[in-house]
Amino acid sequence: MNTKPPLTLGVIGLGSMGLGAACSAVRQGVPTWGFDPRPEALAAFRGAGGNGAASVAELAAHCDVVLVLVVNAAQTEDVLFGPDGLAQHLKAGSVVIAAATVNPALPPLWEQRLEAQGLWLIDGPVSGGAKKAADGQMTVMASGKPEAFAAAGALLNSFAGRVYQLGDRVGVGSTVKMVNQHLAGVHIAAACEAMALGIKAGADPHQLYEVITNAAGNSWMFENRVPHILAGDYTPLSSVNIFVKDLGIVLDAAQQLKFPLPLAAAAHQLYLSTAAMGLGDEDDSALVKYFATLAGLTLPAAQKPQP
Repeated sequence: MNTKPPLTLGVIGLGSMGLGAACSAVRQGVPTWGFDPRPEALAAFRGAGGNGAASVAELAAHCDVVLVLVVNAAQTEDVLFGPDGLAQHLKAGSVVIAAATVNPALPPLWEQRLEAQGLWLIDGPVSGGAKKAADGQMTVMASGKPEAFAAAGALLNSFAGRVYQLGDRVGVGSTVKMVNQHLAGVHIAAACEAMALGIKAGADPHQLYEVITNAAGNSWMFENRVPHILAGDYTPLSSVNIFVKDLGIVLDAAQQLKFPLPLAAAAHQLYLSTAAMGLGDEDDSALVKYFATLAGLTLPAAQKPQP
């Protein structure tokens, strides 16, 4: 009896989330190739049992579905349509999953160009952070033509805990992700502002965190990000600059819709101000340092490792 070989997944962009997604697929028994220009990222993926490609072209030669999990729209376009891009190397009928947070107006343009090459596009931005990616529990906000989902088979579920099919039109997934980033950025800014207020007023920051996480003022971002402040550890899991970019996308889209976003605009200015202080590459919770500088606060110091 003839059986079709299993679909092969490719992951381009082995950063904190891309590496987690790729390793999760490997654990599920999915043949998986990865590419990243950083040798250490490729080495980490190979060490987890994955196949490391030396180029986008080599990865494309092996893969039926490719998850493009890079930083922004410019990098996505380069991966898709650059001099050594996927569009010229993938076999007809292959599927590209575009996972970066981008303006929702872009995926329809990419779909047109890919379809001209006989390729499918799923607009599939992701959420969940490095930990959920490593655990195979990311959320995928996906939209695209039914044929694209059919061609991708079950591979979306190989690296995600929850996949939402949001419609047959690309751009819808990016719209939902944009709304998510609006909320995430505003909630982090509010958490940092609130912690700075509490510290300025004399509250113990650890007790403040304990109470708020068990009270109505809690949010997922407060609970997740404030421990970075308490530990004095601003190693970037998601950086200040990410929200400069993402809230910029939110505001650009809202301007096109002539829709006012006063809270998002205020939060965006806070991230811009923090980046202007030279903190753009620190964790997004470093926004609290902006308030500390204004108010002369002493924040919790970095904890020394135990001997």
